[in-house]
Amino acid sequence: MARLVASRVLDVPDFPKPGIAFKDLTPLFADGAVFRQVIDGIVEHHGRDSFDVVVGIEARGFVVAAAIAYATGVGVVPVRKAGKLPRAAHSASYELEYGEATLEVHEDAFTAGHRVLVVDDVLATGGTARATLDLVERAGGTIAGFTVLLELSFLGGRERLTSRPVHALLTV
Repeated sequence: MARLVASRVLDVPDFPKPGIAFKDLTPLFADGAVFRQVIDGIVEHHGRDSFDVVVGIEARGFVVAAAIAYATGVGVVPVRKAGKLPRAAHSASYELEYGEATLEVHEDAFTAGHRVLVVDDVLATGGTARATLDLVERAGGTIAGFTVLLELSFLGGRERLTSRPVHALLTV
């Protein structure tokens, strides 16, 4: 699976600002056969019956979450940037490798005990992941797993999630 993901990642230098090498996964999303293998691999890793809902982190996490939810017949919940959700929401602010951000999830997104699989495209410094996992729990969900397509180990994100299991298809 790691080789498959690696074959569809493009480095974009100096995006979104100088010194940052953005990992572009849109070639993976655009290749239907590869995308299907990736989604099937994530479902197989976690087990089809191990979660009740999938959370996708804005924005590329939405793509992965929707595909997993469809493949397993469960719902999908978006974690959005601040101000994008229309109803009462929990929020969490955090630092990124190149700035700050705030994420939100609807207060009623989960029922008590809902087992939640959280997915995103890249794990970098861990700020986005930690904020999302905390938001899910504040909204009443129970973390069933956390998966990313690509982990940038040199940025130490996994260390910020020490009490959480992290599943990465490719670690660089």
